[in-house]
Amino acid sequence: MRSPGRGWSSPRETAALAPLLLAGERRAFDGRALLGLFLPLGAALLWEAVVRTGLAQGRLVPPPSRILTTLWDLARTGELRVHVLVTLQRILAGFALGAAAGILVGALSGSSETLRRLLDPTLQALRAIPSIAWVPLFILWLGIFEASKVALIAAGVFFPVYLGIAGAILSVDRKLVEVGRVFRLSRTGLVRRILLPAVLPEAIVALRSGLGLGFMFVVAAEFMGASEGLGYLLVDGQQMGKPDQILAAIVAFALLGKAADSLLVLATHPLVRWQDTAREHL
Repeated sequence: MRSPGRGWSSPRETAALAPLLLAGERRAFDGRALLGLFLPLGAALLWEAVVRTGLAQGRLVPPPSRILTTLWDLARTGELRVHVLVTLQRILAGFALGAAAGILVGALSGSSETLRRLLDPTLQALRAIPSIAWVPLFILWLGIFEASKVALIAAGVFFPVYLGIAGAILSVDRKLVEVGRVFRLSRTGLVRRILLPAVLPEAIVALRSGLGLGFMFVVAAEFMGASEGLGYLLVDGQQMGKPDQILAAIVAFALLGKAADSLLVLATHPLVRWQDTAREHL
């Protein structure tokens, strides 16, 4: 065996080096995370410089300084907080309903060929309908208040979640199921120990897609006679000719959407911690 000093580390040396290695990994992670800020910050600084040097007026596309000033004014008066909370409540309610329905129907469709042949053609046809086409129908059915807005968001969330869950179940490797049967797992054990771990990664991607569409559909929902919400800020800015307010609402949507997606990834990460993917080694 080689001596610890000439290649392999002793347990004591490994324990001493572990904090340094972890610190290096944290620094590398922080560097990669900060890299994602390069593109938006670079574009913002470039446009700010273009406007300040007089190469562009910035009337229709205000510079970042004006957008930040608008956001600060909205935050200072408390308007931004009210609009963000209202939009978040609508998205959370619609996402919960749409995701629950998508998981249930997707699981039924993916696990039963009969139900898939019965449900999937109709659902695929409904999925192709533009979101704005549902607006007058939901208003007619549910009125112009919160129920129609939440229903529209739920409809937007449902389809990607349904498609992802059904597709994930159908793509489970047949050999994994056969291994479970060889070990004589019960139906419950087969689902818990083989099918669920195999489906979870794609299911999480489907939930992230549904959440993203929820943010898109909330804009259409808040066009339906809303008096609060970030979508209302967009409409108000358009009607009053305030491009800085429109862009401020868009920036708020982007930050809110990114934060919600990051929280979803963080919350679901323990469920897929067992994965040994190529990404970990790139």
